[in-house]
Amino acid sequence: MTERLPKQEAPRRLVVLTGARQVGKTTLAKIIYAGRYKYFNLDSVGERLRLEKVPAEAWDKVVGEAVFDEIQKVPSLFEKIKWAYDERKIDFSVLLGSSRILLLDKVRESLAGRVFLYELWPLTVGELAPFYGAPFSKRPFLASLVSKPQESIPLLATLSSGIVGEEIGKLKATMEHILQFGGLPALLEYPPEERFAWLEAYQSTYLERDLADLARLRDLEPFHICHRLAALRAARILSYSELARDAGLPVSTVRRYLHYLDLSYQIYRLPAWTGNPSVRLIKSPKLIWFDSGMQRVLSGQINGLTGEQYENTLIGQILGTLWGLGVKSSASYLRTAGGLEIDLLVETQRWILAFEFKSREKAYSKDARPIERAERILGPKLFGGFVVYRGEDVGQLSEKVWAIPDWLLLGWPG
Repeated sequence: MTERLPKQEAPRRLVVLTGARQVGKTTLAKIIYAGRYKYFNLDSVGERLRLEKVPAEAWDKVVGEAVFDEIQKVPSLFEKIKWAYDERKIDFSVLLGSSRILLLDKVRESLAGRVFLYELWPLTVGELAPFYGAPFSKRPFLASLVSKPQESIPLLATLSSGIVGEEIGKLKATMEHILQFGGLPALLEYPPEERFAWLEAYQSTYLERDLADLARLRDLEPFHICHRLAALRAARILSYSELARDAGLPVSTVRRYLHYLDLSYQIYRLPAWTGNPSVRLIKSPKLIWFDSGMQRVLSGQINGLTGEQYENTLIGQILGTLWGLGVKSSASYLRTAGGLEIDLLVETQRWILAFEFKSREKAYSKDARPIERAERILGPKLFGGFVVYRGEDVGQLSEKVWAIPDWLLLGWPG
């Protein structure tokens, strides 16, 4: 994100940086803008009261260009910033917030056409790699693969003879961290035995703060039950009626609760691919948790690794990497009424890349069959397929399908 956010001699614009709580928005903003702009933390009641008293006409002289953290807590400030910006009293400010419903609603109402929106996600393998001693890859292999598969896929042939070097072990250790604990940066300050306890505390903070921003729920228990049951459905096709039945809640309530989780960057409802009207396709979304550590704690699945947890983690990592880098693409999954399923499709204007995820250390030629069968549905736009797994070897499983290690896809320089 540091490559994309405006820095030195920033052009005239208002920057909105949003994302889940504790993903590093404040840290990133301070690193980039410290010393150049004032910083206001609106979690502070005193700070909120002082800024509320400043009239719009005096905004440039009293406040000026600044970084405003948790700005959704003081909606009245949007109008003052808008006035000062439109009157060219200020040319730049940064707005941070973790509650998308308030922050982005106010942006649409007050600052439409004036803002540049950036969303920050939990750490990806490429970003976490230096913590484990591996080099930082500004553009992991995944990004090059999606942007220029015609150049990147031939590179896999050169890697199929074997990859050596101590970086492999470091990238695998990074991948294990993501699979077990997720990508929230604050976890790195704690020893492994304390990380799940920190995630439990994070969950409590989410219920007390983010949920309070999103909705005024008098009774949190139904939401808490739905929250945990949803975590048990990671990487599954979402049935609102089934989840409502298990939670003992109306379907409308479950839809509203999942909407809150979506707005606070906890989950993503991966849409079904519907590009071929001649084939009967499942159209319900698939439920993805952005942070695998949170999914583990909420579901109680903290030991071992299920295939669904692996798929959930890899999809979250792929989406976070592509979105963080600003790679233009769309994501979906494929499931036919006959049972054919492809875990993830990444589509650009020119091509489709298909991904299958296998939580084991070996990939076999049979793993390529679903992607081969899907070619008749996806058509000539299917450029290639990839079986992503936990091993170390790159190999060609069929004419269009390659086996590729997870750490290489997400952490190896492209």
